[in-house]
Parts: sequence; C-alpha cells; structure tokens
Amino acid sequence: MLNRRRFLNRLSLCASAPVLAPLLDRVLLGAEGGKPPLRFLFVVEGNSVPPKQLCPAGIPFVEREQRNAFTEHSLLDAELPTALKPVAAYRDRLTVIQGLSGRMCSGGHSSDHGALGAYHANHGRNLQAATVDCVIGQAHPGIHENLVLGISSDADKVVDFNCSASGRGRSRATLLHPSVAYTQLFGAVAKGEAGAAFQARRHLLDHMRGDIRRARSALGSLEKEKMDAYLSSFETLGTTSQRLVEARDRIAKVDPGMTDKYSSQVETDRLDAHFELATAALIGGMTNCATIASGVGFPNFNITFTGLGIQTGKHPIGHALYNEDDTTGWDQSQKIRAFHFQLIARTMDKLKTMPEGGGTMLDNTVIVYLSDGAETHHSRCFEWPFVVLGNASGRLKAGRYLQFPDYGLKGHRTINALHETLLHLAGASQGLFGSLDPNLDKDMHRGPLEQLFV
Repeated sequence: MLNRRRFLNRLSLCASAPVLAPLLDRVLLGAEGGKPPLRFLFVVEGNSVPPKQLCPAGIPFVEREQRNAFTEHSLLDAELPTALKPVAAYRDRLTVIQGLSGRMCSGGHSSDHGALGAYHANHGRNLQAATVDCVIGQAHPGIHENLVLGISSDADKVVDFNCSASGRGRSRATLLHPSVAYTQLFGAVAKGEAGAAFQARRHLLDHMRGDIRRARSALGSLEKEKMDAYLSSFETLGTTSQRLVEARDRIAKVDPGMTDKYSSQVETDRLDAHFELATAALIGGMTNCATIASGVGFPNFNITFTGLGIQTGKHPIGHALYNEDDTTGWDQSQKIRAFHFQLIARTMDKLKTMPEGGGTMLDNTVIVYLSDGAETHHSRCFEWPFVVLGNASGRLKAGRYLQFPDYGLKGHRTINALHETLLHLAGASQGLFGSLDPNLDKDMHRGPLEQLFV
C-alpha cells in the first residue's frame, strides 16, 4: 500500500510540483482507498432565465402564482427543451428546480454577487459574506481555493469583480482573459523557456517530461493508467488552442482570421476556453470549485454573442423575451443558453473519461447552472430557476423536474436553502446561509432541501 505523504515527500518535482503534485495525490488517494472531496462547477449566466425555457415538452408548465404544492416529474422519458437538449445524454443526472425565491437579493438587471451569496450585494458595494462557491472552495482547497473565470461586454477588460466573494467586503477577481487564467493556473511551469514555448503553443507537459517519467516509474500499473488519464486533461491546453467552437465554421459573420480562442475577441471563443481551463483545473486537482460567470453584472448583461451569429445584445434580447408578436428575442435567448449547456456537456463528457474510485470523476462532481438575474429581465426575484447536473456519488436523486409552491405558501423555499444543500454535500454546512427575506418564515430559508436527496 502506497503512503501518499511519504511518496510525495520523497519525489522531487521541481517546477512541475504545482501541476503534477495534485495529480499524483489523487492517484495515490485512490490506491489507499480514500475518497476525494466533491467537486463543484458553478455556471452563472447573466440576464435572467425564463422558467418556461427549462420546462420539457409533455410536462405541464404551471405559472408561479398557480403553484399550490410541491410537484415532481421524471425527466427520463421527457423531451428536453431547446436549452437543455445538449445535456440529454445526462438526463439521469439532471435536476431542474423551479419556484425558489430570492427576494433578499437586489433583482433588477443583475443581483451580481447576490446570486451566489443570497444577499443584497448592491452591485458589489455591500458584500455581506462569502458566496457559496468560495465557502466550498475554502473548505476543500486545491492549489487554488477557487477559480473564477468569465466573459464581459468589454473584450479588452482583464478582470472584473462581479460574481464571487471570499468574505465580507472581499470580492474575488473574475479572470476575463483565458491567457491570463492559464498563466495563473500554470505559471509555475510557464516561466523562461516554458513561457516562450507556451507562446508558441507547444504542449505544457513537454516541460514536465522528466518529473512525469520519474513519478510513473514509482507507481503500479493501475496507478500509471489513472495518472495518464488525468494528464490527458491538459492536452487541450496549448495544443488545441487553434480549434474553434463547434459552430464557428458555420457562421459567416465571425472574422475567420481569429483562430486562437485563448486570445480571441469573440465571446464564444473565450467562453469555450474558460470551460476548457476550468475542466482541466478540476481534473488536475488545481481546485475543487470553479465558477464561470458569463456576462454577469452591470453592464456585462448586454454582452453580444456574435460567435453564434447574433448581432443583438442580451439587454434588448431581454426586453424582447415576452414579445408575443415576434419570438426573435426568445429564440436568440434559447440559442445562447443552449450554447452554455453544450459546453457543460463537453465538461461532463471529459469528466466521465477520468477514472476515480469505483467510477469516474463525473460521479463526484456537481454542476450548478443559474442566472444572476433570476426569472425576468427586470427581475423581482420571486422565482429563481436552477439546473443541477450530477448525483453526488448517489446522494442526489436526479432525473427530475421539481416545482416548489408559490412565494409565501406552505412548502415554499428560497435560494438560501439550495445553497445550503450544496454546502451540506460539500461537508461545509452552515445551517442557514445568506440573508433572510423578512416577509418569509425563517424555516423557508433553512436547508438542505430534503426533496433533492435519495
């Protein structure tokens, strides 16, 4: 039986340590029969999620005001809506949650930090506590407690402070340029010759060959196979930076000269790269909690998804969502949302190939999708749709569409309770997370949500 601490102390990894040590630690943890902490990926999209866009065909959509009791429907045989079709292969791990309120947040165009903090953040000027992603990251840190990546309406902006907070009054930086995020994650091995090689888009692992060779020679055959699988997660970083998003070659309006998504001005390329980086960081043990903020906060909610052939910003799209005479805004909104779930599905596909314990890394990963603007363009936060992907090693009862009772009615719950559910899964329960809505019973805020568990 391998002893992780003794093995890692004995093995000198030099500059490769920040990347290679977490991988080896995970391999050896499995050899000793240990269990890694649950990983989380939060995907926050700006500018609201109309609840009806998440309702499958064949399942009756009930307007919020008519929901008098908790109801659930199976998703296993349901025809998923446009936005969720990219994750159809994972419907048995899919949970759609309707009816949670978040009136303690600011609403309007964006609740920014409030979406993950369950409090009124006042556009980042009043950060009352750590957001749920940072609490999880602090409880189970990798090399980095958290990785927060995102895209904004300003392609030249390098960082923003719009989504996550590590504590009271401490906003966490959202890295907006994939190349900057790459440097933060892998900068320890991207200096000097390695840094120059990265600029030439050479393979990151080329500079770790000696350390990798020595580490592999000390492992058993099964552990070698696992280590090689983990290392493969980095192969897309640098070697495939010329690859465009899947739809790119079909969209004539995108500048064909922009072929490098790590420095591209096209928002879909940057979002694609961020998902790629977040996936590699989770697989490599660089972090156990990553957040991707897509056009979150003011004025980022007006980002334009030109990479999808859409020339209208999300702000006017939001205003057009409920135009009964013209469904263009509704269709564009669904197209943008489906692109996000296409990238989520790709992450899940990759995690499914990574062996871990008696299964794969996908078994030990939970992905949470939400908007920073709740249910409507000018939100009042009476309803906040969520999509959860993953079964948390069999602890979550997935494959369901859930509707909670309307605001204030018996059985109604708030976003606080869902965030506390995630903290409970992560072993970082607080009992009561975030601020209270003074118009609701305190118990409506408490978690976890028992309806989500097996």
